[in-house]
Amino acid sequence: MARIILVTGGCRSGKSRFALEKANSLVGEKFFLATCPRIDSEMDARIQRHRQERIDWNTIEEELELSSLFDSIPSGSIVLLDCLSLWINNLMFDANNKNLNLTQEQINMTCLNLGKHILDSKAKNVFIVTNEVGMGLVPENKEGRLYRDLLGICNQTFASIANEVYFLVSGIPIRIKTSTDNNL
Repeated sequence: MARIILVTGGCRSGKSRFALEKANSLVGEKFFLATCPRIDSEMDARIQRHRQERIDWNTIEEELELSSLFDSIPSGSIVLLDCLSLWINNLMFDANNKNLNLTQEQINMTCLNLGKHILDSKAKNVFIVTNEVGMGLVPENKEGRLYRDLLGICNQTFASIANEVYFLVSGIPIRIKTSTDNNL
């Protein structure tokens, strides 16, 4: 059963750097699962910069279908999934393009399914990065509030099954959960 380490915090709080440093300290083949869509030249430059930070990593770019990726992860691997925040954004965008509405129940089931695939995978450690977006102002529009709510549901789901949860503030990690059991 894979060990899950959830890393959350505000935007630019050092979440990805912290997760990468922790993952790099472990022995095993490394896989970086990137959910960021390529939308413009600035984002392309960011993606390239981040790839250079992970020279020894196998990078897999997938915006939507994360669950099946864990079925082929080799035994003993270290995985860094960055990030749930963009994944939820991508799921909302995809649903909107298909004239569908995502509900909290659908996101909860989708996240539980992903969690089950991660736990059942042969990976040794899986680091999952996400943003905490529920601590600021209430978004002024319906889509923004829906995103906040769906990401909040997703974050709660993964925090419940994670062995460890870290919250980063200004680059400082605070461990907020340590457990030996996954709760799925």
